[in-house]
Amino acid sequence: MDIGNKIKELRKAKGITQEALAKYIGVTFQAVSKWENGISLPDITLAPAIAAFFGVSLDELFDHDATKERENAIQIADRAMKFRYTDPINAREQLEEGLKLYPSNDILMVNLLYVIPPDESDEIIRVASKITDVTKDNGIKYDALRFMARTYMTMGEEESARMTLDMIPEIYFSRLSEKAKILGGEDSLLAACMEEGVALRNMLDMMTIMADRLAEKGEIESAICELERAQTVLEVMDAASSWDGVRQDLAEKKNKLVEINDGKNKKQR
Repeated sequence: MDIGNKIKELRKAKGITQEALAKYIGVTFQAVSKWENGISLPDITLAPAIAAFFGVSLDELFDHDATKERENAIQIADRAMKFRYTDPINAREQLEEGLKLYPSNDILMVNLLYVIPPDESDEIIRVASKITDVTKDNGIKYDALRFMARTYMTMGEEESARMTLDMIPEIYFSRLSEKAKILGGEDSLLAACMEEGVALRNMLDMMTIMADRLAEKGEIESAICELERAQTVLEVMDAASSWDGVRQDLAEKKNKLVEINDGKNKKQR
């Protein structure tokens, strides 16, 4: 339904004339008539006054179904998620198509952050900044801040990275972890499965970071051991094919360190 028809519907439901509405918002009744007949549109600056007159939100005035948008956005994000690691270009295209329909949807934007290449730092900062401006979901906000901080660091802006990180609270539990512990049945099982994936990702990230820092200190063998432990974790967890990109990254990183270590040992002989 367009806004003209919505105004007509609301006016008739309230039992008032076009003249009464026109007088309240400061326009002519002819202007109201044109809106209702689809000849012209009301100035966007009048929208709050029109919504207030009818006692509805702006979303209701524009006939925006937030619940439906969220449902559609989740479906788009879920489809894109299947390609996040195996075909990020495909995933990005799906999310960007979704954003053409829902330009400020925080669910689509935060998923987009995961598939924008790291070298597109300006785009990452732009999307993450927009998310923090529009989202009402703290989880999504903190995820966006995390991407911002990481990107600022790669740009050499350490102070900006630190300031951004300071905006993220230290939390030792999540909604998923508490649902898994407190609820029962399928709700608990689903939450536990999802939290397990998050925990696995975090563990692998920390093990990779530890390997990187050990290598920086020259402790190459310890770094290799840490990466081998990470590979073992993936094997023990019997991670699905969607983790193949992570498997490949671990293998490549370990192989490079093995080559460095072999070269180091040859020089010492």
